[in-house]
Parts: sequence; structure tokens; C-alpha cells
Amino acid sequence: MTWTAPLSPLTPEQVVDGQLRAYNAKDIDTFMTYWAEDARIYQHPDTLLASGTDEIRARHLIRFQEPNLHGRLLHRVAVGATVVDHEVVTRTFPEGPGTVEVIGIYEVTGGRISRAWFTLGTPALG
Repeated sequence: MTWTAPLSPLTPEQVVDGQLRAYNAKDIDTFMTYWAEDARIYQHPDTLLASGTDEIRARHLIRFQEPNLHGRLLHRVAVGATVVDHEVVTRTFPEGPGTVEVIGIYEVTGGRISRAWFTLGTPALG
């Protein structure tokens, strides 16, 4: 019998990167593996948008239907369990396709995102 060392746990930065890759692939099942069961998503600073994996999944299933959805990472900073991403997200807004700058602040606990806060800029159409 051969012993294999357990895989190293992902760093908080790797967790956030994995969920961004799954987001861009619109792979809901992989995306959800990066979120804790009791995770919460907020509009910064304290407006609750989704609580728990059922609500997070439902929110993103709708988002993943957008044909041009894509988050482009501009900059990432990681300190301890906190990861901050600055992205430009391509979306299909009710007014039409465009982009929006987003700052995402992620708290990673036990290898999964436990809380996330998002601040959005003004959408740019076209």
C-alpha cells in the first residue's frame, strides 16, 4: 500500500482565483465549490444580497445566462484570509451590453469564501 500525502489546502488567493475562473466558464457546480454553506454576499458595506449556497447559486444561475459575461482581473491583493480583486466585468445590462468596474472583497475561511462584499462603478454601455 502506497501512502500519499494529502493535497495542500488552497490559499485564500487560489480560492478566489478558482471561483473567478468558474464564473468566467459559467460553471455553476465548480463555482459553488468555492463558497461556504453559510456564505453571505453583500453590496458594500452591509446590504445583504444573498445568504447561503442556495441563494448564491440561484443568483449566479441567472447571471450565467448572460451571453457575454466575463470578469477581467485588473489587480489582486491578498493579506491573510482577505482577498481584494479589482475587475472589469462585461455584462448584459437591461439597457444593453457594457462593462462595469467592480471591487470584490472576499473573506476565506477553511478553504471557502465565507463572506464577500462588492462595490460597483457606473456601467459603461457599448
